[in-house]
Amino acid sequence: MTLENKLGLTNFAELAREEEKLSKKKALALFENGILDQLEAGTFPALKEIHKYLFDEIYDFAGEIRSVNIAKGNFRFVPFMYLSAALESIEKMPQTTFDEIVEKYVEMNVAHPFREGNGRSTRIWLDHMFKKELQKVVDWTQINKEDYLLAMERSPIKDIEIKHLLKSALIEDTNNREVYKKGINHSYYYEGYATFKTKEL
Repeated sequence: MTLENKLGLTNFAELAREEEKLSKKKALALFENGILDQLEAGTFPALKEIHKYLFDEIYDFAGEIRSVNIAKGNFRFVPFMYLSAALESIEKMPQTTFDEIVEKYVEMNVAHPFREGNGRSTRIWLDHMFKKELQKVVDWTQINKEDYLLAMERSPIKDIEIKHLLKSALIEDTNNREVYKKGINHSYYYEGYATFKTKEL
């Protein structure tokens, strides 16, 4: 099923291509225009702004909390009726150490607050926390897609794998445009279009 969109597209593959092209362009603009630096790292309002900026040209729900229950594969994300409370709890989680930041990231992934585009938004949100708190960012080109997807799938139960992957890819080159751009291009492979797409319940 193709999500209703501002582009008027009804073909799933065509929408996926346009969504990727437009949101990649906006993700790079987030960095180049200094918009990320104006956001408070690790907050849900910051994540909402990131999501809205990335997808505003594509979806009416950009930056808005979903109003439906969703799942990916056999995993069901936080039900809508508990979502606001879950987001309040995540907002209060500490983020001063590497472990705390990744644990907060994992919980936000379980919440999956938006109808679409959660992975792309939360990876930028994660890097924003790393940059502010640890003066480091993830070099996403160092992380294998299958390893990442499996680690994230298991992270709600055991987060040691995702922590290992992310820690091994941390670098100190926080303001390098090329690192950021390559990261955007590479991390889109993590969306898993060919495996499981987020579905409405």
